[in-house]
Amino acid sequence: MKKITIYSDGSSLGNPGFGGWGTVLEFNGHTKELSGSASQVTNNQMELQAAMEGFRALKEPCDVMLVSDSKYVIDGLTKWINNWIKNNWKTAAKKPVKNKEIWQEFHKLSSIHKIDTQWVKGHAGHPQNERCDFLARDAAEKLKAKNN
Repeated sequence: MKKITIYSDGSSLGNPGFGGWGTVLEFNGHTKELSGSASQVTNNQMELQAAMEGFRALKEPCDVMLVSDSKYVIDGLTKWINNWIKNNWKTAAKKPVKNKEIWQEFHKLSSIHKIDTQWVKGHAGHPQNERCDFLARDAAEKLKAKNN
């Protein structure tokens, strides 16, 4: 099984607002960068989209290390999602899970992989996290400029 590291970050200019996501995949000395944007989205939606797009890029089951500065993404994947599924996509407080459709797609894409996660502090000089942050902000700013 291939060992892949996925770094991801999301950004939103306003919350909701113009958003962007950035993902860096590393495998065997190779790097692939992905980014995208959307309108009227939240920061959490873009954080989740960034991680999901990393998994979407994988062509076969892999051993994945997901590195993110988003506790929302890390905790959702490692602590909450199994209970959400068991509780028909309701939180422990019996409320609908926010961003349910994105989480469902993310779960579908990620469930075939062996996943470990690592949280990193954002804006703290981690090279790949800083690159993802740049890609995300750049995508959001380009979309905003195009729409103004």
